[in-house]
Amino acid sequence: MKKLLCMLLSVVMLVALVTGCGGGTASATEPPSESSNDAATNAPEGAATDDNTQTAEGSDVYRVLYSSEYTTLNYLITGNTYELKAAANTIDGLTEYDEYGVVQPGLAESWESNADYTVWTFKIRQGVKWVDKDGNEVAEVTANDWVTTAEYVNTAKNDSALQYMYDGIVLNASEYYNQTVSVLDAETAVADGTAASVEEYYTANDIDPAAFITFDAVGVKALDDYTLEYTMAAPIPFFVSVLAYASYLPVYAPFLEEQGDMFGIDNETLLYNGAYLFYDYEPNVQHSFKANPLYWDKDKVFIKEYKHIYNADDLTLGPSMFQRGEIDYAEIGADILANWLENPETKDLVQGSMPIISYSYFYAFNFEPRFDAQYEPDNWITAVNNENFRKSLLHGLDRIKALTVQDPYNPEILKNNTVTPETFAVGAGKDFTQYDALKPISDGESFDETKAVEFRDLAKEELTAAGATFPIKALMPYNPTISNWDKECQVVEQQLEALLGADYIDIIVEAGPSSGFLGEVRRSGKYAFMKCNWGADYADPQTWTDPFSDSNSYNFMYTDAEKVMDDLPATNKTQATQDIVTEYYRLADAAKAITDDMEARFTAFAQAEAYLIDHAVIIPFSVDTEGYRANRLDPFTAQFAPYGLAPFKYKGMTMLETPMNIDAYNAAYEAWKLDWATAQAASEE
Repeated sequence: MKKLLCMLLSVVMLVALVTGCGGGTASATEPPSESSNDAATNAPEGAATDDNTQTAEGSDVYRVLYSSEYTTLNYLITGNTYELKAAANTIDGLTEYDEYGVVQPGLAESWESNADYTVWTFKIRQGVKWVDKDGNEVAEVTANDWVTTAEYVNTAKNDSALQYMYDGIVLNASEYYNQTVSVLDAETAVADGTAASVEEYYTANDIDPAAFITFDAVGVKALDDYTLEYTMAAPIPFFVSVLAYASYLPVYAPFLEEQGDMFGIDNETLLYNGAYLFYDYEPNVQHSFKANPLYWDKDKVFIKEYKHIYNADDLTLGPSMFQRGEIDYAEIGADILANWLENPETKDLVQGSMPIISYSYFYAFNFEPRFDAQYEPDNWITAVNNENFRKSLLHGLDRIKALTVQDPYNPEILKNNTVTPETFAVGAGKDFTQYDALKPISDGESFDETKAVEFRDLAKEELTAAGATFPIKALMPYNPTISNWDKECQVVEQQLEALLGADYIDIIVEAGPSSGFLGEVRRSGKYAFMKCNWGADYADPQTWTDPFSDSNSYNFMYTDAEKVMDDLPATNKTQATQDIVTEYYRLADAAKAITDDMEARFTAFAQAEAYLIDHAVIIPFSVDTEGYRANRLDPFTAQFAPYGLAPFKYKGMTMLETPMNIDAYNAAYEAWKLDWATAQAASEE
């Protein structure tokens, strides 16, 4: 997504996104390390890992339900998560990840960059084959296949949802794409009669076709069949992580040309080079994938076949089907979770899930309110520009109480103290959130009743002198289509008003539109205080600065609001707020400029993020999880990356004879975190 997604995605992101969520640049992630916990390793078949977790000897078919059919299998254009899961398992890219998020060679055996990270060169693995759905060899994979992809994705008529992953990354990709937009617009204008000719359209719109570049000017080159070179638009030290997205998967040019618009309409109009072949496609019945016998790394494919079985009531019927042994995965919803955990027959079938760190949720203060007069926008402007007022909410918000709505059993796993989630980014072998500026925030707890009241009292005195009236009305909308968001808002309202006083703050919880919420509410500035989110695009802290840039409509904190909306009024910020915003941009820009020393880069980004939080410009809130489920896969054998395709891959995963229960899962997760730190430190050596 070019991304500007606010809270719309708590549920939707698992249905429609794997596209990353940053704007303007790109995204992604990750050598193996032995786990200290047997449940988190690729145990040999039949080996017991603990009393509740055993690898199933001979269990090599995995069955799950699905309820929404593919609209396309063209992995070069789709941004739909379910469709990209098929691509993740059937098409290999240049790199992949191990279970600890450490980058591994994929179809690139090795890679290197020049000194300033403006040129990246990849040596392509020889002998890898393109095959059809039945495993018949068609051609060899070569460097040319990535060049073909780049041209296809950056041609506007193909309408790729993931084109943005080239913008600001690959040299001249944006320029080439924008001119293909002009060509497409001109052709459309001629077709619908609004222009007599393409030339007339160009003249009328001040477009000079003589200035158009050819694709040869774009920074993607096959130096020979096994050497691929990308030239960057600017120094990009995190480019390897960008390769995690489908818009950097290869495609065989002769086959693509032969199929034309039919490419990816079904499993027969695709070629495969990955771990699995999509051998049986029955829409609204079943999707069947089997291990690719010609796969270059087939010794790491333990699940020999997986099936997606259609059922329109998958969420309702899945749990009982799992109990009967008909499927191997089911979500255990909040409506039945308590019963399952209390029932001796089902309690040991339930497990939790790891935090989804590709998204970060935070409460945003709106510095340029556009809501109706009844909510007193002028009074809100006075209040929101007062740092003590913002800090009273920062320290007054009991996040655990609010997150109990989403997870009544383990809300702590959701809490996020920083914008950048824990384990997301590592520099010099250290988690970004443990860099000096962020460590006290990451290790601490913002909720502090005493501090909240102290800041409230300071804010009252200052705001009264500034002419504000109390209580401060704070409009807090929610999307009614997002499960439990309304309940969470009610908890926040009651908790903050009880602590700070209803005579100080009046949280007004209001349902927004069930469709178009993002454009109508957040992008339009029709809120005062609201939970928003952001999704990462690449393995660098820079991706978490994007929602606060002067081109995004989150809290309108920037100095030139008209960059986003022409009809916004002149800035209403006080000089103090203006100085905070200016200093944040100075810190963020200084961090972005450091490309030759990753430790210094991370240190600088940590300072920028800490500054934003310390001045309560936003309030970090949470990450997400997949909730509770019954699952016969060992989740700790999955590839780990907080962006791109890695989380969808079955390669490397093993099945369990008996699912992990919550206790076994939690123990394995704690062991995984220790092993993650060890693996990350080793990868930096």
